[in-house]
Amino acid sequence: MPAEQLEILLDSDVTREALGVIFERTDEGNEEIRWEDVSDTVSSSQWGKLLSQDVLVSGSSGFVLADSERVRRALKKGETEITASGKFDEIEPESWKWYDKVAGLVTLVLFMGYWNSEIRDVVASLDNIFLAPLTDIVPFYAVVILLAVVTGLYSTVLQSWLMDYEKMEAYRERMRDLSERRTAAKERGDDEVLKRIRQEQMEAAGDNVGMFKLQFRPMVWTMLLTIPVFLWLRWKIRGGHLAAGEIGMIFPIAGPVRWQEAVFGFMPAWIFWYFLCSMASRQIIRKLFANRLPIPT
Repeated sequence: MPAEQLEILLDSDVTREALGVIFERTDEGNEEIRWEDVSDTVSSSQWGKLLSQDVLVSGSSGFVLADSERVRRALKKGETEITASGKFDEIEPESWKWYDKVAGLVTLVLFMGYWNSEIRDVVASLDNIFLAPLTDIVPFYAVVILLAVVTGLYSTVLQSWLMDYEKMEAYRERMRDLSERRTAAKERGDDEVLKRIRQEQMEAAGDNVGMFKLQFRPMVWTMLLTIPVFLWLRWKIRGGHLAAGEIGMIFPIAGPVRWQEAVFGFMPAWIFWYFLCSMASRQIIRKLFANRLPIPT
């Protein structure tokens, strides 16, 4: 098999461990082996993977490593890379700056505006200073589209700036590694390894908190804009601040619907229209900036 293909296989810690056991029990590739000889350590799925990738080939009475010298070099290289990269080192936790904490506090106050009419009226009135001239120029449904595009662009750019994707992938890689090793240990009934993996999972419990803090930071800054916009829309529609000719719009399939009426029987029309425009604009923005911003498409 090509050296590149073997290296790809060894990217999996479970496969590397399985191949290492086989290499050792075949006297470094000099003897034949059967799955029964390693079933206490190597799962049937890992054994089958090595067979399908021609790492193991048929011998006279069992199987042999197709290229034991290449396997030796690949295993040694893999151990060196893990030691050098510190793959299993502690991941530095995410830390919030003072301005992140202020943004979180302001966002919490804004969020209370969904239930507190005084906060809602103050925020919406301030928003209206900037948005009222816009409503005089274009129809209200178009204002909603423009706001959805602005908030979509704002949130996409902030996510690309504030999200540490390398650290997030490091968390996910460690969780995948533990999951794969746990599955393999279950398949071969290795209680000792399962106990050790459970201990590692307990030690890595902080990863969930770390991932949450990574994801929540850009979310806080995004909500600083989206919550005031949403509060203004609610104030505008439910507070009776719309012009007489703009109390609704014609929806596809549903037909003419007032903004406060439920569209398709489950959501007020204004919320449905805002979220529909928001989701569509974010998808378009992600496609347009896929090659410019480090965000997953």
